[in-house]
Amino acid sequence: MGTIKKNTVVTLFSLLLISSVFAIPASAATGSANLKVTIIETNPYPAKIGEYLNLALQVENIGGDKASDVDIAIVPEYPFSLDSEANAVKNIGVLNPGSTASKEFSLFIDKNAQKGIRTLTIRTRPSKDSQWSEKKFDIRIGTETFNSKGTVELKEVVSDPKVFMPGDRGTITVTLTNTATTPTVTIDGSTFDTNARIQAAALKSLSEGITVLDSPYQEMGILSPGDSIKLTFNIKVAENAAEGTHNLELAIEGNSFDYSSRKNIPLEVDFSNIRVIPSKELKLVNGAATLEFDVANTHPNEFNSVSIKPGAEGVRFYPAEYFIGPMNPDELFTIEFNAIADNSSRAKNLNLEPVNLTLSASYSNGINKHENMVSNLSIQSVEENKGSNSSIIVAGLLLVVIAGAGAVIYRKKKQDKK
Repeated sequence: MGTIKKNTVVTLFSLLLISSVFAIPASAATGSANLKVTIIETNPYPAKIGEYLNLALQVENIGGDKASDVDIAIVPEYPFSLDSEANAVKNIGVLNPGSTASKEFSLFIDKNAQKGIRTLTIRTRPSKDSQWSEKKFDIRIGTETFNSKGTVELKEVVSDPKVFMPGDRGTITVTLTNTATTPTVTIDGSTFDTNARIQAAALKSLSEGITVLDSPYQEMGILSPGDSIKLTFNIKVAENAAEGTHNLELAIEGNSFDYSSRKNIPLEVDFSNIRVIPSKELKLVNGAATLEFDVANTHPNEFNSVSIKPGAEGVRFYPAEYFIGPMNPDELFTIEFNAIADNSSRAKNLNLEPVNLTLSASYSNGINKHENMVSNLSIQSVEENKGSNSSIIVAGLLLVVIAGAGAVIYRKKKQDKK
């Protein structure tokens, strides 16, 4: 009986172990892939009743593992509809950590829809055997009309960083102000308040390679005369973005259609970076030297945490890395490294062959880390005989002494003749 009971326990334990191995959740099969979905553009905005709405959706893998076969889907509910259910799901494919991809969907807004905000469900999954995850987004339909006469104006635009580099992420913060100066205004005998309503504010990119990562702001409330509000949008610049000025458009929906506006927001992309230039001859004399370099910030922005690290085979540098810190635009900084060749390296380089030198410049543009390399430099090795130099100096001094003595003797003999 005890043997049967023991075998039963072992069997149950084995079954539990097997079930725990094979009952892995679908999400675990994809490791730590984690998908984030964002509406990056709605056109038109707000959506128009009885017309099509085009949505650009971005999916980003913010996890630490690869998503093997990403799908994104829209769940249309009234007043939204699709031409075909086949268009509800779109495949993105492989999405590596930190990568993004975008897909566009076209939805029809029912002709009997009411003005206001409606909810749209968007689903994503990292692979076919994973569970869908959902996120709901608010979509504005139509424009409400208010009798207020306050006017919203764009007062300030702040970009951080001020000038972007390829691959950078940053923010654009806009300040919207109600420019009214009195609590009320009288028009054609009727009195109106001068409050300003911001029903929505959307920022969209008009340039390839620039992505707005945030959905439009909605129902920002009322601004009294003279009041302001700041809205911040996250921006991503692609690695292959073109250099120059890129255009973004800020669409502001005010009290009514008559009080809505569109503003151009410029965004600068500049490729220039940290340059490192030798300011003295790169030469090791008897296996040692002090090497000097000029470090220049050629970018329009201030860079932070600037540091320079040299490297050459068989050569040790002190300091191993030179930390400069912040550098203003066009600022020039001169740095020095003591370079000492290893004994084995000196023995190899008695034939005066140059040693390749690389310099790594690392720095931060806003929150973004960057690094560029200078690798077309070389250090010349020179061996000098210190003993020979000393002998030449001593011999020279002796000649000077002898010449001086000869002059004294000559003058003395001349005087004796007199």
